[in-house]
Amino acid sequence: MIVNTFIFDMDGVIIDSEPFWRRAQIDILSKYNKTISIADCIKYTMGKRIDDVALTWCQLHALNIAPKLLEKEIITTVAKLISEKGKPKKGLYQLLDFLKENNYKIALATSSSLPIINAVFNRLDIAHYFNVVCSADEEVYGKPHPAVYLKAAKKLNVLPNNCLVLEDSVTGLISAKAASMKTFVIPEDKTDPRFSIADSIFNSMLDIITVLK
Repeated sequence: MIVNTFIFDMDGVIIDSEPFWRRAQIDILSKYNKTISIADCIKYTMGKRIDDVALTWCQLHALNIAPKLLEKEIITTVAKLISEKGKPKKGLYQLLDFLKENNYKIALATSSSLPIINAVFNRLDIAHYFNVVCSADEEVYGKPHPAVYLKAAKKLNVLPNNCLVLEDSVTGLISAKAASMKTFVIPEDKTDPRFSIADSIFNSMLDIITVLK
């Protein structure tokens, strides 16, 4: 098996945006007199597509609001926070440079919507590294369904088993595994036993460069 393609998840992998997603959800739900915690966000919505996120909160808290409106509020808030405060995860530029220098095809496969992708790419100035960008918004099913990863492989004209995925969430890990791709993870909680199905677990992208060498 020749691994010649590297596919990045985005939130929590490329950029430290998970705190923004959690802050947005907590603040917006408080406007509707509903209290949720960071732990709730991790448990119920981390790694999911925005329509799944909005629907989850509407159902769990019987919100008297259209899920589409909640989606829009969350996306607008997160994009603004990323544009103002977003920071790259450790080792991002070094890994991207290494992949380019070693002729890897590079793709993005994220649950996030285009406004969030654009905010991240603009803030970090990384669009030129990516051969393909895929959003789960364009698929019938979001992660943990493998559709967005399979779409990335198809667009690059590579086989799924030639792809290496970098994820941070259990939802994303399941998605990549279901696509039959080799999967590395940099999880927030390395003690979570669900990450045991990953091919390798790392502390940062700098460690991944060492392994790929």
